[in-house]
Amino acid sequence: MNVINEQDIIQLVKEDAWMMDILETAKSLHLPDWWVCAGFVRSKIWDVQHGFTERTSLPDVDVIYFDKSNLDEKTEKKLEKKLRSIKPNIPWSVKNEARMHVVNNIPPYSSSVDAISKFPETATALGLTLDDHNHVVLTAPCGIEDAVNLVLKPTPYFEESKERANIYEERIIKKNWKRIWSKIKVAHIQKTD
Repeated sequence: MNVINEQDIIQLVKEDAWMMDILETAKSLHLPDWWVCAGFVRSKIWDVQHGFTERTSLPDVDVIYFDKSNLDEKTEKKLEKKLRSIKPNIPWSVKNEARMHVVNNIPPYSSSVDAISKFPETATALGLTLDDHNHVVLTAPCGIEDAVNLVLKPTPYFEESKERANIYEERIIKKNWKRIWSKIKVAHIQKTD
């Protein structure tokens, strides 16, 4: 199956018992504005687009939420511990996006989707959640085109500052995604001084 549109992505997720299990486990925490995001979504799309029959392993499964009422990092660690007690073989990472602007030294996010829109790469700026009826919901604030067309490029937010552009370029080297997904096309940021 070639992934072409948002419905295709949602269908892929619905047919993937492992991904649905992750989403249901994350939902069990009852977090406000929660999403499982980034590589969890992108890697599935890229695996399918490359015709892989086995899932590419993930360094972490990113669960984000948005709760201004509790900005204590210890809460995130407790949530990770709770998720590990339910699913110990998953490399959980939990972050409250209401707090992450402090860590990243940027203006506050307005929501989890706002935070996702400011991830480094457009193909990674994706998130999944389950609604009240357990329907899969996809957010793609930068669109899905780059993910489905195997294009790795910076989000507008990462293009607009030299410091963030450098972070994006460093991630390309560090993550070395092309080694895993050979068909991706990597866009580099034009450096201007």
